[in-house]
Amino acid sequence: MKKSILFSLRSPYREQLDIVGFHFGHGKKALAIVGAMRGNEVQQMYVCSRMVQALKKLGSSGKLAEDTEILVVPCVNYYSMNIGKRFWAMDNTDINRMFPGYDQGETTQRIADGVFSQIKGYEYGIQLASFYQPGIFLPHVKMMDTGFTDPEIMKDFGLEFGIIRKPRPYDTTTLNFNWQVWETKAFSVYANATDVIDVKAADEAVNAILRFMNNRGIVSAKTPPGYITEILDESQTQQLRSEAAGLFFRVTDIGKNVENGDVLGRIYDPLDGELVAEIRTPVSGTVYFAYNSPLINAKTVCFKIIK
Repeated sequence: MKKSILFSLRSPYREQLDIVGFHFGHGKKALAIVGAMRGNEVQQMYVCSRMVQALKKLGSSGKLAEDTEILVVPCVNYYSMNIGKRFWAMDNTDINRMFPGYDQGETTQRIADGVFSQIKGYEYGIQLASFYQPGIFLPHVKMMDTGFTDPEIMKDFGLEFGIIRKPRPYDTTTLNFNWQVWETKAFSVYANATDVIDVKAADEAVNAILRFMNNRGIVSAKTPPGYITEILDESQTQQLRSEAAGLFFRVTDIGKNVENGDVLGRIYDPLDGELVAEIRTPVSGTVYFAYNSPLINAKTVCFKIIK
């Protein structure tokens, strides 16, 4: 293993930002894994740290493929993570909306450029991603449908669901999209939690990535058997929004199969405790995202169902 600084940024008020990468093997650029780009993505950083440990063991036992290089970048946004802020601490911009970056631009554009210059050119790219809403989600893998990569490759992760997303205009500045523009087969792996550590879900994500690497001939690793992945389009999912604001109580779990009309959550008035809304599913299916903050605004996405 080789540890290196991929990009540095000096600051007049705090210590220098050094984005660290861990390199395994030598030769063809096979796989880059990127973790936390937002300051609350603790679970995503944790999964990457677990990958570093797993790859160290595989490397010491000679189970990395010859003429192959793997790069792991556990965290990009230390500054925001240190103060518990989701986006860039100085101007509240999102690094994952700044790719491919610009070395003469705003701070987050320069960070994106510095990181992307180091992680492009790999055959495969995996981002440990999180949803933009606060919540928990069923571990799954997702890819942008740019026409470059084959959705069937998602089955190599052995996760229960693989979701294909049609890019929207604002997706064109994300890491996943730009990886594919530069001909890297890119995937986003979602590992249940974001700002807390879920060890069980992290185990599942680590095993999924190792299964992928094993199936792609990058490593030789023994992992627990996975699912026969169901590949589906994002249009086969249903978003449920809250009808009112207030105190939010979830009454169902992710991964649960629900029927049309089932109650998934309730919202209460925060001052008098009266029930103000029930969230019922209009479709039958599997809950794969659930909002989990105690306070909710009206029209907020609170559940996502795989129909």
